[in-house]
Amino acid sequence: MVSPSPASPADSPAVRRRRWPRVLAWVGASLGVVAIGTFVAFQVSPWPSALLIRYAFDKGGHETDQKLSALVPSGVVSTTDVAYRADDPDALLDVHRPASAEGPLPTVVWTHGGGWVSGSKEQVASYAKIVASHGYTVVAIDYSIAPGATYPTPLFELNDALAYVTEHADELGVDPGRIVLAGDSAGSQISAQVAGAVTSPAYARELGLEPAIGPDQLAAVVLHCGAYDIGLVDTSKGGASTWFLETVLWSYSGTKDFADDPRFAAASVTDHVTADFPPAFLTGGNADPLTPQGRALVARLAEEGVEVDAIFQPNGEEPGLGHEYQFDLSTEAGQVALDRSLEFLAKHTSG
Repeated sequence: MVSPSPASPADSPAVRRRRWPRVLAWVGASLGVVAIGTFVAFQVSPWPSALLIRYAFDKGGHETDQKLSALVPSGVVSTTDVAYRADDPDALLDVHRPASAEGPLPTVVWTHGGGWVSGSKEQVASYAKIVASHGYTVVAIDYSIAPGATYPTPLFELNDALAYVTEHADELGVDPGRIVLAGDSAGSQISAQVAGAVTSPAYARELGLEPAIGPDQLAAVVLHCGAYDIGLVDTSKGGASTWFLETVLWSYSGTKDFADDPRFAAASVTDHVTADFPPAFLTGGNADPLTPQGRALVARLAEEGVEVDAIFQPNGEEPGLGHEYQFDLSTEAGQVALDRSLEFLAKHTSG
């Protein structure tokens, strides 16, 4: 039998014991450098935080759509991934409508939410199909998300989508004289801003946007859980809420100083609505931090004499309704929001 070689002095237990502190110190220093680098990355760019938000939001969005898929009535047909803007891979739309429909139908153009940094038309597909089953052509659009694309890119994409669906109205089953702009969360803000531009030439000029449709074609807006007044954003509380708000607004505006950016100030729809703004339906949950902005827009529209229907749960009512509560049709509140939305649509698109 061969005897093991004696350990060299460099591998002796005593030497190894002396080596461990140096190894641990090296590991600690390396982790410290990584931590500092990560901290710096989060401070100089919105990308790291935005990607974390995107992952969480997209996961939740797909889960919500999957739950709603069981409630989609039979007899809804879809045409998917229609390019509405040349040379723009993000500019795709889906069209949902009853299979039994003949001819054009009142058309709801839906812009998805996701804090401007996430989301997709697929994540609202089931909800769009449910709405379509009640006698509508529902067009759900994708648009370029932040931080890769910044404000006001989505406004121009939605405007181009409107140009496309009206130019191809016959083949898509769209009634170009009865269009409703709709959306949820960030999509509500985008839809409301384009509606403001359609109905206010001064606002359109400020945005540099030439509306693809006229005010006579825009029948109404349906806005769920949106952000409409950047001036009401409170980032003084700290914590996760402030981190989220600062991330998405930095991502979308393209500047960390979004609150003082005069260009981004135009994103506050509440400051730019006129008496010509279309009839509006708004809703928001009492546990949703964006609901004060919805209430403020309703008040401003009422001052202008615009017809408004709104659902806002009383503060303190339990259980509290959070952001995007309207997508949960297993709850009474979610079903009420859908029913009221459909009643509003029927009122403003019939005839």
